[in-house]
Amino acid sequence: MKRAEKAARIAEILDRLYPAPPIPLAHDDPYSLLVAVMLSAQTTDKMVNAVMPALLARARTPAAMAAVPTEEIAQLIRRIGFAPTKARHLKALSERIATEHGGVVPASFEALEALPGVGHKTASVVMAQAFGHPAFPVDTHIHRLAFRWGLSSGRDVVETERDLKRTFPPEQWNKLHLQLIYFGREHCPALRHDMTGCPICSWAARRR
Repeated sequence: MKRAEKAARIAEILDRLYPAPPIPLAHDDPYSLLVAVMLSAQTTDKMVNAVMPALLARARTPAAMAAVPTEEIAQLIRRIGFAPTKARHLKALSERIATEHGGVVPASFEALEALPGVGHKTASVVMAQAFGHPAFPVDTHIHRLAFRWGLSSGRDVVETERDLKRTFPPEQWNKLHLQLIYFGREHCPALRHDMTGCPICSWAARRR
């Protein structure tokens, strides 16, 4: 099966399973989304959603967060992985947004990736989910599935992102990103996966 034909069939199945996939990280504006995505590295979305209410109750804006001591931020997010480092990044990026961007999260890849603790994947999620800009953030689920289904060589996430952007039209990227995350979690585990019963792996997976 040609890659384009395979991609179209995958997109059709994902649309049927997840016609309107919700954003898994709870947020109500670009700043709270940026904070949540930055905190989610090496941590489950469930844990991030658990610590966000108390964190935002303490400081709801970049200026307010910049005024909170790093040690207090770390205490508020202590249940998530790498809390001390993330606390430093959160305070520093909040200071930058408050002083350099007028308290408003910038809507560009370049400006977002210049913020402390914000890499390309985090910037891509914010651009896609907060600002509606076509982006294809690649997490471990998406990286694994793209290789398993023969949509990418799987050498690294940069190459996987490039391959997926070449394979699917830009108007599908933002929704596909979420659909693939949910599919990976609910249907397609990394280990001990029965591919014969999987709605996509049963026909799309590489044959070894």
